[in-house]
Amino acid sequence: MTRKIIILLTLAVLCVPSAGQEFTVMFYNVENLFDTTDDTTRNDDEFLPEGSRRWTGNRYHKKISALSRVIAAAGEWELPALVGLCEVENEEVVKDLAYGTILSAGNYGIVHRDSPDPRGIDLALLYRRDHFRIADVRSWIPERAAGDPFESRNLLYIKAAMADDTLHVILCHFPSRRGGVLATEHAREEMAILVREKTDSIISANDKASVLVMGDFNAGPGEEIMGNLTRGNLLLNAAGRLASEEKGSYKYQGTWEVIDQILVTPSLAEGNGPFQADMESVRILDASFLLTEDPAYPGKKPHATYSGFRWAGGYSDHLPVMITISQR
Repeated sequence: MTRKIIILLTLAVLCVPSAGQEFTVMFYNVENLFDTTDDTTRNDDEFLPEGSRRWTGNRYHKKISALSRVIAAAGEWELPALVGLCEVENEEVVKDLAYGTILSAGNYGIVHRDSPDPRGIDLALLYRRDHFRIADVRSWIPERAAGDPFESRNLLYIKAAMADDTLHVILCHFPSRRGGVLATEHAREEMAILVREKTDSIISANDKASVLVMGDFNAGPGEEIMGNLTRGNLLLNAAGRLASEEKGSYKYQGTWEVIDQILVTPSLAEGNGPFQADMESVRILDASFLLTEDPAYPGKKPHATYSGFRWAGGYSDHLPVMITISQR
């Protein structure tokens, strides 16, 4: 108990906003953050106490605590001002993360909207209320013909205000490659088109708008889907250089991939608007405690919650990606 109090007091000191307003933005795929309650409207049976994962309250709370330590570590000397999350089941699990752990010292607010994903996994944003207030929130999905429902994650848009300045944030979790790349390629293309349309709409209204797009794109920086987002320099991929450095946020069949990425508008990269992103600061949090030995391939891999169906007690099968931004 004494150790927890010391941690909370330390974080409280570190959460005091400083002049100049340089802050950390983070995106993290938290890997199936489900509660233990059956939601009859979603396919969450796998993550129930009697389900195939044996997802108990004890395991749930251990995961919540573990994720909070990752977010605290990402901020180093100060907790991140914005934390984009994906693979959260509902707002309640985000509340448990923000208010029931050491992150309670961060005075975080929560933005969440339900997505049409059949499994019920959503996007959410934690924002430090001593830095930002939320001016608007939208949930976007592609328009389709009647009878052709879109059954994947939405785009979550947040208009975040720091004093009189606005940072536009778009969170993404593109459709999975599960079942084969070609099987879901069209859905990912739809989402990329939607990101372009919404970003273009924002900067058409204000060519100096600061727009930050981040998420799990289920594609690497060099793939065509990501090229669609950066075409014509509409967006610049801050995470692109990480792939050339042989770093990754996810390991697939022994190969590290940068599928969790952060993109910004040129005005945000160059500081022509109210904020400036330090493009050289983009980084993947790959601290040793987040990694474990890969039994199938050489080297390490993310220390996930499960190894197959065996409880591994880790954090996530993804690593967080971060960038430093400053208010001008």
